[in-house]
Amino acid sequence: MSVDSRYRAAWEGFWREAPEEPGGVFWDADAKVTAALHLALFEPHLTDADLPLVDIGCGNGTQTRYFADRFDQVIGVDLSAAALDHARRADPGRGTAYRLLDATDKAEVEALHAETGDANVYVRGVLHQCEPGDRQPLVDGIAALLGRRGRALLVELSETARPVLGALAQHPAGPPPKLAPVLRHGIAPGEVADEAVPGYLRAAGLTLLACGELPLSTTEFTPDGSRIELPSRWFVTAREE
Repeated sequence: MSVDSRYRAAWEGFWREAPEEPGGVFWDADAKVTAALHLALFEPHLTDADLPLVDIGCGNGTQTRYFADRFDQVIGVDLSAAALDHARRADPGRGTAYRLLDATDKAEVEALHAETGDANVYVRGVLHQCEPGDRQPLVDGIAALLGRRGRALLVELSETARPVLGALAQHPAGPPPKLAPVLRHGIAPGEVADEAVPGYLRAAGLTLLACGELPLSTTEFTPDGSRIELPSRWFVTAREE
């Protein structure tokens, strides 16, 4: 199974138009308020930190570059070639690996695992953007990359984020400037019930090691200057023993 052409085209169109400057994309917050907080939750569960780290849905690579300073081998993967072009331009001469990957495609994921061996995996805000039929295949792909030794951290919008985003999208003055392109390209976040995520993990043969709640920072601000944060949940998971 792989994602449909409409979904892939939506992301290609979005990233082709996306600005180059840091923070120009709605969710592209500085790693200090995103990946750094997530790594603090993830590290206590990394039984083998020497494994490669795969950043699924890496986009323009902001979080990938943060991890590359802390792990020996980091691979940023994304469905969009245009996103990876952004990532490579932002990372000249550094040698961080960026790869085109449809993480719902069993053959593609298995090929990457055959190359890297077991890996730790970071996933931020990908599951809730997936089409409903792609969610279980995505989690199955994560499980395949983990193998027996890897650990994964998933950070996903909670179901209470949907009304927050809805209010932003329907504001009388229009949606925030950085949210507008997301909506225009038809990649508005879908609704994933909080209790659905552990179900996807169990179906993929994964066990939940830890979970919690943490606001997810965006790059947009309210008129009074407050950063817009969205409710999110995080999950650390591994292969069932």
